[in-house]
Amino acid sequence: MAKVKLEHLTKIFGKHVKQALEMIDDRAPKTDILDKTGATVGVYDANLEVNEGEIFVIMGLSGSGKSTLIRLLNRLIEPTSGSIYLDGEDISKMDKKQLRDVRRKKMSMVFQNFGLFPQRTVMENTEYGLEVQGMPKAERREKAEIALKNANLWSFRDQYPSQLSGGMQQRVGLARALANNPEILLMDEAFSALDPLIRRDMQDELIELQAKQGQTIIFISHDLNEALRIGDRIAIMKDGAIVQIGTGEDILTNPADDYVRAFTEDIDRSKVLTAENIMVPPLTTNVDNDGPNVALKKMRTEEVSGLVAVDRERHFKGFLSGENALKSRQENVPLSSVLTEMSTVHKDTLLSDIVTMIYDSPAPLAVVDDDNRLVGVLIRGRVLEALADNTDMEGEE
Repeated sequence: MAKVKLEHLTKIFGKHVKQALEMIDDRAPKTDILDKTGATVGVYDANLEVNEGEIFVIMGLSGSGKSTLIRLLNRLIEPTSGSIYLDGEDISKMDKKQLRDVRRKKMSMVFQNFGLFPQRTVMENTEYGLEVQGMPKAERREKAEIALKNANLWSFRDQYPSQLSGGMQQRVGLARALANNPEILLMDEAFSALDPLIRRDMQDELIELQAKQGQTIIFISHDLNEALRIGDRIAIMKDGAIVQIGTGEDILTNPADDYVRAFTEDIDRSKVLTAENIMVPPLTTNVDNDGPNVALKKMRTEEVSGLVAVDRERHFKGFLSGENALKSRQENVPLSSVLTEMSTVHKDTLLSDIVTMIYDSPAPLAVVDDDNRLVGVLIRGRVLEALADNTDMEGEE
């Protein structure tokens, strides 16, 4: 079951809501709805699922509906229609007390403007949410201490926000949100006001903190580079509607339409595409079963001079050349004894890191998974093709 699930979620601002909803049912464009009813569609029939422990990024241009959508999740904005499920329970049907409990215990939100209290120290700001919950002072102080240490802020605990840089203040805001260990963290363009270097540091910190604590994070951004860097999956919005959901690789390689394609034009694919995206199927020999005659026949059939060697479970073992297969036959020794080394890369290795390796390697690279099982091979021509500019890539596709 998804941690968060939206079904036909819609938000309409203004009058003539019923007429606007009928036009949405008929799939009328947002602009037509505004012209005919005077109502503005903030979110247009949104459907998505966010998995537990996932960093899910929602992005789009200004006015696309992304900030409205995240505020619907904790009902800072009330939905016009549709359902918002948290662990299978519909938040949109909760009363005020139930909703208050969800906001205090299950969801925290980090805003772009930090929202720190200037008269409170870093420690006091961090424990504020726990104080609102009525948690005893000693217990909330202990939890705030853990959050500050996780965020590398412990030495600043007695300072005030005015004594900190923008990046440090944002870090305090993040620590405060994490202090009560929420199951879901909502972040609305939380890093967009920071300068590039601090922003990158905060992205790294978010990834590290999420890995430690395992929260489900829903992150709003207008920056695709940021989305690709931190997101497990990305949803792209336009005119209040979700136009595509997928991994960064999905969106770069298979954009749903021209709007999505426009987002990807200036992206450095070498920083996003991985070995798994550009590998080709391997030609293999199973050294636990095959003898030299079988291996040589495979080479003749495929018109190649060598094969990648694996065992019965497809664990990578090395490279078998035609010359060594002949040696195995002539000397009556098993194929496993005549294998040579072959460089490997993990399937998640970025293309930018593969380039140097493939240029320095006289042979293809074996692509392996976490268990050292062979999943593909990288050849130099395919790597060069993947490095081509976007125009060339689109032409080839």
